[in-house]
Amino acid sequence: MTIRQPTHTPYDGSSKLFTIGLKPLEFDRWIEVDEFLLPHLIEKLRLYKEIPEKVFVEEDGTRAAQREVLELLVAHLAARHSGTHHRKGPDIEVIGFEGALEKLAPALREAPLVNASLLVQEDLILMRRGDDGWRLAAGSLCFPSSWSLQEKFGKPLQQIHAPVPGFGPGTRPAEVINRMFDGLQGQAVERFNWSIQAGDALYHPLSNIQRIDRATNRPTRFPDGDINANAFIRVERQTLRKLPVSRDILFTIRIHLDPLAVLVRHPDRATLAVSFAGQLNALDQAQLDYKGLAADRDRLVAFLDGMAKAA
Repeated sequence: MTIRQPTHTPYDGSSKLFTIGLKPLEFDRWIEVDEFLLPHLIEKLRLYKEIPEKVFVEEDGTRAAQREVLELLVAHLAARHSGTHHRKGPDIEVIGFEGALEKLAPALREAPLVNASLLVQEDLILMRRGDDGWRLAAGSLCFPSSWSLQEKFGKPLQQIHAPVPGFGPGTRPAEVINRMFDGLQGQAVERFNWSIQAGDALYHPLSNIQRIDRATNRPTRFPDGDINANAFIRVERQTLRKLPVSRDILFTIRIHLDPLAVLVRHPDRATLAVSFAGQLNALDQAQLDYKGLAADRDRLVAFLDGMAKAA
């Protein structure tokens, strides 16, 4: 049986945690489409129907920028992903997902950003410049990585990043990010973030709840402390591009979920495991707490060390 290998492995040392790590992005690689397109869109549709207020927000006056996002995506998908998307007049539809918008409440159907979000696996966030910096002005966030769209809505970058160790208001990284947003022009950039979670839920607004491992009597996020069966690598591929008309910034987040155990069959498993374990060991207490890894870091490192030795 063929084992699907991870699409991205930023834990190989190429994208270290708690760094900005932006790299230039060619526009033809802007959106990623894979075999999970339809399952991801079906999950988005479910969330829109069940918890719309938690996955979509918008300020008044952002509809024109939302339409700009939709138009850019339609053009890109028609040019680069004709195998999964087809034209319907001036619009575009996902093959096998036709008519999905009709299942939503009218208020959601009318929002261009919602329309755009049901074409791609990415979450879509609009950032707008104001007197207090770049703020979250609209967003479709169906697959959050331990944060709340409602909580961050309307806040500037420095407040959005306040809980991140080393990125709060007044820090050098916070200043660098604001300058980078101001300086972003016609180019696009990308970065990666990654973490470990228990289970394969795409909608992940909170860190996993800890439980007690019956075998060791120690706290863990994984049922019975079973890393092999329950640990998933959550990779976020993030892109930024400034919209040419509104001058807002579109922030996209694409989630990739892979069982940690899949690395056992990776051709570079020893190198990946050593790098992964080394980066986990390098996290300080504040960083471990933020990532929700304080209870399980040692378990994860032991698992990865065993993987490296068995290679």
